[in-house]
Amino acid sequence: MSAPAQLRTQVAVVGAGPVGATVANYLGLYGVETLLIDRATEIVDYPRAVGMDDECLRSFQGVGLADEMLADMLQNIPLKMFGADGRCFADIRPATREFGWPRRNIFMQQLAEATLRGGLERYPHVRPLYGHELVRLEQDGTEVRLHLTGSDGERVLVHAEYVVAADGGRSTIRTQLGIPLVGDTHPHKWVVIECDNDPLDAPYTGLHCDPKRPYVCLDLPYNYRRWEFMLFPGEDAEAMLRPEKVRELLSGHVPDPTALNIIRARVYTHHSRVASRFVEGRIALVGDAAHLMPPWAGQGMNTGIRDATNVAWKLAAAVTGRAHPRILSTYDRERRAHAKAMVDLSDTLGRVLSPTRSWIARPRDTLFRGLGLAPAVRNWLLQMRFKPMPRYDEGGIVLHHGQRTSAVGRMLIQPEVETTEGRPVLLDDALGTWFTLIGYGTDPLIHLDADSRAFWDRVGTRYVTVAESRSGRSRTERPTSPTDSVVVEDIDGSLRDWFAAQPGTVAVIRPDRYVAAVTEPLQLPSVSVEFERLLAPRRDPDAKDPSAFPSLLEPLRGTS
Repeated sequence: MSAPAQLRTQVAVVGAGPVGATVANYLGLYGVETLLIDRATEIVDYPRAVGMDDECLRSFQGVGLADEMLADMLQNIPLKMFGADGRCFADIRPATREFGWPRRNIFMQQLAEATLRGGLERYPHVRPLYGHELVRLEQDGTEVRLHLTGSDGERVLVHAEYVVAADGGRSTIRTQLGIPLVGDTHPHKWVVIECDNDPLDAPYTGLHCDPKRPYVCLDLPYNYRRWEFMLFPGEDAEAMLRPEKVRELLSGHVPDPTALNIIRARVYTHHSRVASRFVEGRIALVGDAAHLMPPWAGQGMNTGIRDATNVAWKLAAAVTGRAHPRILSTYDRERRAHAKAMVDLSDTLGRVLSPTRSWIARPRDTLFRGLGLAPAVRNWLLQMRFKPMPRYDEGGIVLHHGQRTSAVGRMLIQPEVETTEGRPVLLDDALGTWFTLIGYGTDPLIHLDADSRAFWDRVGTRYVTVAESRSGRSRTERPTSPTDSVVVEDIDGSLRDWFAAQPGTVAVIRPDRYVAAVTEPLQLPSVSVEFERLLAPRRDPDAKDPSAFPSLLEPLRGTS
């Protein structure tokens, strides 16, 4: 038997679904040599994940794909919950754009995956390797070795500095590492039915808490619609997929079930599980490989995209020498607890949806209708404030300095700001792609000593000054900076109000848009020293910079 072909890369991503492809897009943006591996050669051509939130869209904004994603989406879609009597008891319509994007959007996974894979074509240092299945892997202190088999029997050995396991709920990598998924498998199975000739005028996501048979009905883009029906104990899952049974399930929900063009009918089992650890040596688990949750909160893929955005910049920092490799361990500390919170939210919504006894369902409906009369509770529901937001604690590349009420460890807001050319842009478009020092009413550069400036420059930081908005200011009067700082204007005062609630006027913003520190300008040099200790970047002037990476993955010399 001939020796396997061998490839070397900085990061190998196993699994080219939306989470793996997002990791690969970010690594491409950061200039990291990346190999994206998937056993399938084509994208599965039917909807799977369908809900995308504002945090997720902000992640896609970061790699320049948000507008392309939005072109295939239904935006600001209400979520309605219907009681046992068929009446709506909760109508959730979040209007806030705290992070720059609408909070509830409906998409189709196959279209999003095509957009993400198309985005990779911008990066010659990112290479897809489709039609190759991972057979086994091993790692040591310097690399991970992936043994692959192609669809034609070809054997490939990949040498990677780091690996991202985005290979789904049945993750081969997680299994081989012996990492358990902790949690429960739900007793009820669900039938998912989809058609591409939507017969209903129901432009919302409906959770129908009908004790006779709980079900979900979703309006999808391009005239698609999905139903999800609970199966009861004793019902044969496979038998429920027969055409006559599918029509029976839809009877009473559509005018004529026989007129529907059914494109998919499948049975799903729901899991509520989180991996006991997200990092093992040089390997990080993301998405369904790291956590599984029921679909009721629409947060399975969104949680995975948060994983991707968090881990990608840390891997890029490690391989480029901008941070010590130990930074990867903070991914587990930051993401695992939040993934568990999203699983718990999904379970809670599932318990609201799924009672099959009227004596439980009717008091539930009465309670929710009563709660909806209270303005504070109503707003809490309408704006989806019940969704847990990540909060990263000290040790995860954040500095709290005892200010537990500040925004440190939370995602920065993203209002529109105005450039010096008078052009309105979302804030992230002014922040750049890496670390940012942002000052409100002050230029962070003028408060840095030589050593601090050298450190922030070495890790590739952008400096931003936010000027207060002045109505009636002419173009020639727009604020400028005598330094290298980028200047933007706070159009509606959102950043003024945000900084007013903080313990300082200068913030350190991480590449994933989380606030790493807030400080007074005079304390910026000492804060810089602490970040240099946390990141511990290489001082080697010859260390690789992302802009200097080779444009193609090179086979190992001397191998065949």
